[in-house]
Amino acid sequence: MRTLTLFNDNWQFTKEQCEPTQLVSPIGDNVSIPHTWNNQDGQDGGGDYYRGKCWYTKTFPRPDMPQDGEVWLEFRGVGMIGEVFLNGVLLGSHEGGYSVFRVNATAAIKDQNLLAVSADNSANQHVYPQFADFTFYGGIYRDVYLITVPKSHFALGHFGSPGITVTSEILGDEAKVTVACLLENTPDGTLVEFAVKGVDAVTSANPDGDLIATATVKDGKATAILTIPSVRLWDGLNDPYLYTATAEITTSADKIEATFGCRTFSIDEDKGFFLNGKSYHLCGVARHQDREGVGSAITKAMQQEDMALIKEMGANTIRLAHYQHDPYFYELCDKVGMIVWAEIPYISMHMTQGRDNTISQLTELILQNINNPSIVCWGLSNEITVAGGESDDLYENHVILNDLAHKLDPTRKTAMAHVSMLSTDSKLIDLPDISSYNLYYGWYWGELEDMDSWFDQYKAQYPGKIIGLSEYGADANPRLQSPSPEKSDYTETYQAKYHAHMLAMWTKRPYIWAMHVWNMFDFGSDSRNEGARPGVNQKGLVSFDRKIKKDAYYAYKAYLSKEPFVHMCGRRYVDRSEAVTSITVYSNQSQVSLFMDGVEIGAKEGDKVFTFEAPITGQHTIEARAGAYTDSISIRKVDKPNQEYALIDSKIMNWFGALEVREGYLSVKDSLGDIKKSPEGAALLEAIMTRIRESSGNIIPEVKMTKELQEMIDRMTLDKTLGRYGSVISKEDIAKLNNALNQIPKL
Repeated sequence: MRTLTLFNDNWQFTKEQCEPTQLVSPIGDNVSIPHTWNNQDGQDGGGDYYRGKCWYTKTFPRPDMPQDGEVWLEFRGVGMIGEVFLNGVLLGSHEGGYSVFRVNATAAIKDQNLLAVSADNSANQHVYPQFADFTFYGGIYRDVYLITVPKSHFALGHFGSPGITVTSEILGDEAKVTVACLLENTPDGTLVEFAVKGVDAVTSANPDGDLIATATVKDGKATAILTIPSVRLWDGLNDPYLYTATAEITTSADKIEATFGCRTFSIDEDKGFFLNGKSYHLCGVARHQDREGVGSAITKAMQQEDMALIKEMGANTIRLAHYQHDPYFYELCDKVGMIVWAEIPYISMHMTQGRDNTISQLTELILQNINNPSIVCWGLSNEITVAGGESDDLYENHVILNDLAHKLDPTRKTAMAHVSMLSTDSKLIDLPDISSYNLYYGWYWGELEDMDSWFDQYKAQYPGKIIGLSEYGADANPRLQSPSPEKSDYTETYQAKYHAHMLAMWTKRPYIWAMHVWNMFDFGSDSRNEGARPGVNQKGLVSFDRKIKKDAYYAYKAYLSKEPFVHMCGRRYVDRSEAVTSITVYSNQSQVSLFMDGVEIGAKEGDKVFTFEAPITGQHTIEARAGAYTDSISIRKVDKPNQEYALIDSKIMNWFGALEVREGYLSVKDSLGDIKKSPEGAALLEAIMTRIRESSGNIIPEVKMTKELQEMIDRMTLDKTLGRYGSVISKEDIAKLNNALNQIPKL
């Protein structure tokens, strides 16, 4: 019999370097798994979090095991390179911080044992990721298991895979299900019994209603084909029905199982995504796994909370970025009915020494998650041309990965997420089955309407190509509020305005095969220092600690959820200096009424977004009603703007406006394009941008822009561009820069 024992307790941790072959007892502080050493310094800004090799040690007695059986250790996530020693013997190593790996401990096991595991997130040139806008947490940050099996058992040493693969083919009302197993130490001719549970096939000989089949082992493999009559489809959020396949070796009683779903999907260049032959317009989120104060060492309860928040919002798809997530979260996606984009951390910077690592990480991703019906595509890379542009080696690496994915899993698509600067005529666009772009019009550059134009132009130019929106977003610190929100102000108000626009854009373009918000949750990026929150990317619809649903969250709920509700925006914008204030309400109901202090002041019919103007004189309670559903906020009239709501206080904003502008000479009020026309101006601009890049830990790299994007950026004024970097560029710096520009004649 197989046993699976959670092995998370009674570990010791140390950053001190040790020689594992000479250890005689555990060293360090007591910890429990999951654990990371970067849960604080990986989220506090500065880009200086500890990256190095640390050690985990643990003692344990010989486990009960079958005669001639084996003992394995399973690690579900060790960041980023792991080595496993038992009683001084190296059992194995693993390169890649996000996938499952196992080591065979049988030969080294004793009555009393000392286990030593190193985790190393040091910078290197061959293990991805090495350059990206998120923290690379170190540690044993996912569960560890001790597994015992009889000598003849289903494979444990095949790229961390479960040893069982289930594929289905829908044939009318039936499903032909192929269950294939890999076995170790099992002679040819051994009988394997298969079953599919969850099928209503009750007979007198089969009272449980399970489908039953047998097969014999040949060259370490056994395969059975079973037919499910009147198959119940896995139908996304509508009905995420799961069957269970089991396999048992008759001679050793080793038994494994896998849940699976029967479904079909397709993607049309004009009509988007189809599930089981029906249109299924995909709109959802991307997810990073980490949390405030916890880092990547999250629990199952935390993962359940994440899924509950995503489901409540009404999303039907998740991009699990930018790496392989915990197996438990893929299971949650299956059970809830999410459509999943799964990917490896081949991101931002191609490394010529990293090809083998991309191959191993993609192999593990696919083989470990091949049974999850929620997954529809394998992501080959993300924004891979950011740091170095395109190259022959990069392209060849992607060809290899694309072919590998199709070989390992011919039932799913391959995908890439391209950086906005990548030309739409790049040969990388046509390499995978489907492509999406990461576009930030209305945040980093351009205006909100430029997103609409980009898709319209792409569709007109490439009518036969599939296209999606894999990232878009705007940072928001919930403390920051504004009656006049604008791009780059980091207010919750602007983020809500931004996302309401993007949702309206999406509804009018069914050909967008999937749209994924960047990001569902704020996440750790230790090199960042923006929006009055160092160390955190604040593009999440929900705060880093999961305690605040930002107003933009409810814009998605209005568009996507079937659960009736009404939400009033601006509950954190309490102090208001304007005499007439704007009130925005999100609801999936068709009519909303607004009440001030119990008196109705307006009613509107509309679609998702309702805006009212309300005169204010003192303390007020504002209530929105949509049928039986209500929400309310409290606000008060004040004489002056509350400076706590502003990223840059009004004095500094006024100071910006008071900077000298000499007639006929450059200033920070001029556009980047006008400044660059002068060699002296271009040099000043490059110097200040280099400083910004260096302060960000170079997460803002030098990249080659498309002509259209460069023209859009060049239209931006320098003061607006620098305004978002107030934590890096002081007003004294800007004054000096303005004075220097004032000496340069306009061309």
